[in-house]
Amino acid sequence: MAERKVRVRFAPSPTGALHIGGVRTALYNYLFAKKHGGDLLLRIEDTDSQRFVPGAEEYIIESFNWLGIKFDEGVGIGGDHAPYRQSERKDIYKKYVDQLLADGLAYIAFDTPEELEAKRAAIPNFQYDARTRMQGVNSLTLSAEEVQKRIDNGDKYVVRIKIEPNEDVEVHDLIRGKVVINSNILDDKVLYKAADQLPTYHLANIVDDHLMEISHVIRGEEWLPSAPLHVLLYRYLGWADTMPQFAHLPLLLKPEGNGKLSKRDGDRLGFPVFPLQWKDPKTGDVSSGYRESGYLPEAVVNFLALLGWNPGIDREIFSMQELIDLFSLDRVSKSGARFDYEKGKWFNHEYMISKSDDEVAEMFMPTLKEKGIECPFDTVKYIVSLVKSRVNFANELWDQTSFFFEAPTAYDEKSVKKRWKENSPEMMRQLIEVLKGIDDFSAENAEKVVMDWIAKNEYNTGLVMNSFRLTVVGEAKGPHMFDITAIIGKDETIARVERALETLK
Repeated sequence: MAERKVRVRFAPSPTGALHIGGVRTALYNYLFAKKHGGDLLLRIEDTDSQRFVPGAEEYIIESFNWLGIKFDEGVGIGGDHAPYRQSERKDIYKKYVDQLLADGLAYIAFDTPEELEAKRAAIPNFQYDARTRMQGVNSLTLSAEEVQKRIDNGDKYVVRIKIEPNEDVEVHDLIRGKVVINSNILDDKVLYKAADQLPTYHLANIVDDHLMEISHVIRGEEWLPSAPLHVLLYRYLGWADTMPQFAHLPLLLKPEGNGKLSKRDGDRLGFPVFPLQWKDPKTGDVSSGYRESGYLPEAVVNFLALLGWNPGIDREIFSMQELIDLFSLDRVSKSGARFDYEKGKWFNHEYMISKSDDEVAEMFMPTLKEKGIECPFDTVKYIVSLVKSRVNFANELWDQTSFFFEAPTAYDEKSVKKRWKENSPEMMRQLIEVLKGIDDFSAENAEKVVMDWIAKNEYNTGLVMNSFRLTVVGEAKGPHMFDITAIIGKDETIARVERALETLK
């Protein structure tokens, strides 16, 4: 038998914003597919019409476009296995529901929600299974005539899988090894709801994965308890020989405490848990996104890739191609990965530093435009070259550079208290005269002249320069002083020192 082509899928539900954990799952699928020369599909699992949220599908697609995770076929792309929305595949699923019923591997159940609730109240740890199904209102307890009569009358019903008791079901997981679960703990899960003529996730994903020739199912750990049911479905449908291999990824854990990462953690600690900003169409609530928070897509990808996977080499910065080349499921952790959002900032910082000055300047230009500041691009480029190592995000550039474009209107109190001494005014008055005498105001020449003056007068260099910075910048921050003065020019430098002398008494 020829080796099977690697085909994997990411199959989100359009129920709201895409969680960053889902993004990591998609990324691992992408890396695995590309490593093995395979295909990645995007399938939208929208069988739960009650939870459908308008705009969610578009949001998902836009998120992956921003991150550079490219799908080979699926929603918005097309392919030989269309349609890729489960809501458009009703007729396909019904065929297999009928097959399971005909083979006696599933049954029709008419139990109302009220009847089921009464059973849960009466029987501790109740579940619909081999021990209890004969107490239910279903095709196993009713005659064929009664079942048909109820269907003809429009009675609501579901189709449940019929699981045989006390069978050890083996799941071979590429990360966790062999997992054995006894069928006694499995309930007869609902596979199909007649009310909306749609399957549940359990049946739909099995049918779709089979028909779309999926070779590997790489998904979150939360689906591991469902894996035995899925193995049984492959067997019941006669597809055991082509069943995909499973790999269940570790959870993303809270930055602190126990449990999986949630949106509340992000809200509480001030970091995004969604790739893009999301506005809930029902409540109007806005949740932050990595893109809008100033993260670079390649930094997010790099950060996520290392949450639960070890590349096996002693470095942390990788291009997408390097991640593809190094990726393997056998280096994925079995235990959960703690979400270190501060590490995420570090990754973005590293990528900001690695960007060319041209790229960072381009990122900064919209801010300057917004503030009504016109400045030659080459000057902006030079300014960002001086400060980009000081920022984590492009939206921090203004705070680090505002004094290049605008004179300070106030002076930081802490800096004044610490840097502005009794003799500072007199030294600044003398410095103004020194600056007036400099014809070549380049950083190199101005620094030499000023330093020679300080040395000649035996002044304290730190005191002079700290006072000088305070007058020009307004606080104790910024790059090399003479790089600043070279950019703002001689007249502006002197004017700022004079203004400070009038303000700081």
